[in-house]
Amino acid sequence: MADEAEDLTPEQTDKLIQFQDLTGIEDIDRCRGTLVRHNWDIEVAVQDTFNEQEGRQSVFNETPPEPRTPPMNLDPTDQRVFTVQPRQPQGVMQWSYYIVTLPFRFFYTTLLDLIRFAFQFLRPDPRRNVTDPVGDVTRFITYYDDKFGPEHPVFYQGSYSQALNDAKNELQFLLVYLHGRDHQDSERFCRNTLASETVIDFVNTSLLFWACDTNSPEGYRVSQALRENTYPFLALIVLRQNRMTVVARIEGPIESEELVDRLQTIIQDNEASLVAVRADREERSFNQSLRQQQDEAYLESLRQDQEKERKKREERELAEAEEARKRQLVQDHEQMLQERERRKDELRLEIPPEPENGHSDIIRVVLKLPHGTRVERKFLRTHSLKYLYYFTFCHEECPDDFHIVTNFPRKTLPCEPTTECPEPITFEEAGLGKNEMLFVQDNES
Repeated sequence: MADEAEDLTPEQTDKLIQFQDLTGIEDIDRCRGTLVRHNWDIEVAVQDTFNEQEGRQSVFNETPPEPRTPPMNLDPTDQRVFTVQPRQPQGVMQWSYYIVTLPFRFFYTTLLDLIRFAFQFLRPDPRRNVTDPVGDVTRFITYYDDKFGPEHPVFYQGSYSQALNDAKNELQFLLVYLHGRDHQDSERFCRNTLASETVIDFVNTSLLFWACDTNSPEGYRVSQALRENTYPFLALIVLRQNRMTVVARIEGPIESEELVDRLQTIIQDNEASLVAVRADREERSFNQSLRQQQDEAYLESLRQDQEKERKKREERELAEAEEARKRQLVQDHEQMLQERERRKDELRLEIPPEPENGHSDIIRVVLKLPHGTRVERKFLRTHSLKYLYYFTFCHEECPDDFHIVTNFPRKTLPCEPTTECPEPITFEEAGLGKNEMLFVQDNES
């Protein structure tokens, strides 16, 4: 399971743990198989699981099949067979009645057997086709209640295969009763023995009790499997050596006290097999619970590792993005500096030569830079102020973003060319004298 969990995504791991919490199923392989079968749709998977646990129709399989009959051992070497002979007539009157009615009973049973034998050649026995095993059982229970009343042990309302599987899973004894509707001893057995409070209390507290009529397909199928000889017929079945084993057969009209005594003796003799199975199941349950805890710890550790890896990946991606941003800033700054130097080279070529000292329109300008450096340059009064801007911009100590102001009266000179005003005013139009002290101010300071 640990190897398989590595293939799960974090989302699937969360769904697996959530499915376990909702359904209470400890088997991780079973949980994962259910989720895979439902394409990891946790709502459908949980609903389907609850439907199966409640015995309702599955939303995944539209028609759940009849459970398979578990492996059976019908004739173990230590099987007990009790055949109860019908009570012999007592007294002259009973013997006389028995002798007088004997030919009629012989004729009736023989004729009935001949008719049934003849019908087998005319048409197949309809009881051989089991189409609704649960319906056969429920119809027999309804018939029994109507004919004999509700005083009887609790009947198992399911098919024979379902009863066997439940007895196997719950580690209980299963008592099977096959009802022969046409047998002369069946009615007295139902009205006296099965209606006895002693039998009802013992069966309800110690056994699962399944019954069916042999005239129905389900009852006939079970009678063929158990091979009964006469009625009433009872078979006691229990899990032994991993197979459902018929440990006892009781045939004939047995009384209630004798039936309880025999069942108690058989149960006591075979209880050891159930004790061994319970101990084995408890050990397997403990091992399964231990493995479940280990799997949960592994899944939690796996989820924590995945979360740590995710955080490391995010931190690494953030660090790489920050490093890329810094590299881009450096590249942009270097490109800006290169562009600025190229611009300065172009502007230096546009600045007119400095006029000679004897020129009549000369203007001497002293620029004081932000760091205190003084720079002197001579221009002509007719020169545009843009040349003053170009000269200042090309100086190596000049800030990138600046403007030039006069001292008194304090005003900003419109010397920078713009799209709206590509040709600023001249020195003369700005009202500057022959000697001016101007100040360069850094706009970013």
